[in-house]
Amino acid sequence: MRRTMAVVLTLAVSLASGAEAAQVTVGRDVQTDVMVTIYNGNLGLVKDVRQTRLPTGRHETEFTDVAAQIDPTTVHLKSLTDPTGLRILEQNYEYDLLSSAKLMEKYVGKRVRLYQPDGSYHEATLLSTNGPVFEINGQIHLGNNGRLILPALPENLVSRPTLAWLLRNQATAPQRVEASYMTSGITWRADYVLVLNPADTRGDLTGWVTTDNKRGAIYRNALLKLVAGDANRAVDRFRDVKALEMAARAPATAEARRDFQSEGFFEYHLYTLDGRTTIKDNQTKQLSLLAATDIGID
Repeated sequence: MRRTMAVVLTLAVSLASGAEAAQVTVGRDVQTDVMVTIYNGNLGLVKDVRQTRLPTGRHETEFTDVAAQIDPTTVHLKSLTDPTGLRILEQNYEYDLLSSAKLMEKYVGKRVRLYQPDGSYHEATLLSTNGPVFEINGQIHLGNNGRLILPALPENLVSRPTLAWLLRNQATAPQRVEASYMTSGITWRADYVLVLNPADTRGDLTGWVTTDNKRGAIYRNALLKLVAGDANRAVDRFRDVKALEMAARAPATAEARRDFQSEGFFEYHLYTLDGRTTIKDNQTKQLSLLAATDIGID
């Protein structure tokens, strides 16, 4: 009887340990490659490759540090190391970001504590965040009557935008997984500067590619591609998706120069940056497109 109980307890401990190990967080610290294609019309395609070891069997994986304006219908995950061994059962995009306002919204109608400077506190019910408004001992109080303390962090709030998958995995070795998605919040345009000589007959021309990233994510050492051509997603979205996929698959040169290689396909034009660049969040970046000196002015 004691031996049976010991076996049962050992099995229970093993199962608990397996359950704890069944959730994996894959952060930007294990990122090995990232490719960003920016299309006209506030649209971008991201391919984010990370190296990780996933548990075998069914488990949850969180992919953190992604864009805050993802189109969830375009999200795709695959294993570059073992394509047939990794299967997606469910995917979620968590973008309800943690903030003081969000925390208070989650606690409307719930019990909280209001601490006073002397260390005492009142048990209160938060009725509204506009004010805020509390119910304390059957009376309604307007404004904050002390330091508001919440009992716990709500489960449905995240500190960073996160992609979460329920996966079934077969590989035991580390593998490279690629998450791809489309996102808004990133744009590009071409800017040109012409400096004329005193006679206005000749000048120096400089061309810049200007990118503006407001998607809520940073892409370090990224392969950058730009696609020129107006997207009409409502009429023919598949055409735009195909164009973006072609852009992402186009081979890139390894030479680290700071100019762009141009290529035309369909009614689009593709520009690939030779070398790589870091695209920060809330950053406007200018990259050299062309430079010509002493050109004639007609």
